Amino acid sequence: MKDSFQKAMDWMKEFSKTNPEQMKSFQNMMEAIEKEEGAVLDKKTKELIAVALSIARNCEWCIACHVKFALEAGATEEEILEAAWVAVLMGGGPALMHAGLVLEALKDLK
Repeated sequence: MKDSFQKAMDWMKEFSKTNPEQMKSFQNMMEAIEKEEGAVLDKKTKELIAVALSIARNCEWCIACHVKFALEAGATEEEILEAAWVAVLMGGGPALMHAGLVLEALKDLK
């Protein structure tokens, strides 16, 4: 999953060079949504939601990024796995297979 994380970061950098206006707009949106000042949800909670949604959307690169960001925001492995199981509850078998990527990310990205 380190490779998936790095590939996602590399793509973001490349898009920042080739499409700076679009990436700036995307980054502004991310910052507005992820900010903690004045927000009801803290960063850790938002990242746990992002982990679950990454599984639900079947995005390997998103799983790698948001597991890493959740860990950096102070989430425990247990919290991350619980968020993954909420996604499995809602998404069934396909979500369970993508939740396996969470296990890999937890091993690779600590």
